[in-house]
Amino acid sequence: MSILSRLFGRGGAGGSSAPEAEPEMYNDFAIFPQPIREGTHWRVAARIEKGERTHHLIRADTMESEDVARETSLAKAKQMIDQMGDGIFG
Repeated sequence: MSILSRLFGRGGAGGSSAPEAEPEMYNDFAIFPQPIREGTHWRVAARIEKGERTHHLIRADTMESEDVARETSLAKAKQMIDQMGDGIFG
């Protein structure tokens, strides 16, 4: 299985098996923290949506705890929205 398939949750052992939580709304953007399981660690990742547009944020950062990875994913998504606004979709 390719790394892209694992990163975007298309089968395999990667990713979280937990049901998707409600998004956190931030400046008209919906943020879905989606840390990716990699062995004993969790990669910082989130899906950012606004209307019909979607951006997948995947960072090199890894955390030992899924909860910390979710919090960090949310913080990184907010930082990206603050810095780029709608430019994240282009």
